[in-house]
Amino acid sequence: VQLQASGGGLVQAGGSLKLSCEASGGTFDMFIIAWFRQAPGREREFVASISRTGVYTYYTDSVKGRFTISRDNAKNTVYLQMNSLKPEDTAVYYCAAQIMRTSVSASDYAYWGQGTQVTVSS
Repeated sequence: VQLQASGGGLVQAGGSLKLSCEASGGTFDMFIIAWFRQAPGREREFVASISRTGVYTYYTDSVKGRFTISRDNAKNTVYLQMNSLKPEDTAVYYCAAQIMRTSVSASDYAYWGQGTQVTVSS
């Protein structure tokens, strides 16, 4: 499966962005999808994930209550709605997919999109 992330940009603190991750070349509803992010000089970190049907979602503590992950299997797309953005959310955001199990470890995801830059100014 190929993943294409989009929707990043520059936003002021307190603002919102909605990222999209569109998949092609696979059976989309077989895949668990996650968002990761990587800031300069830091390791890639888990942000959120969503189960195949969208019933189960998981978030890292720092984004709970601010970010919402969702999916539309008819459109082969996963979304990440990001509200109340903070400067510390600045990073390249990647979507990733796997078929085995929900995981917060980047090494468990076999398929990756190219990343989209999110910059939050103070």
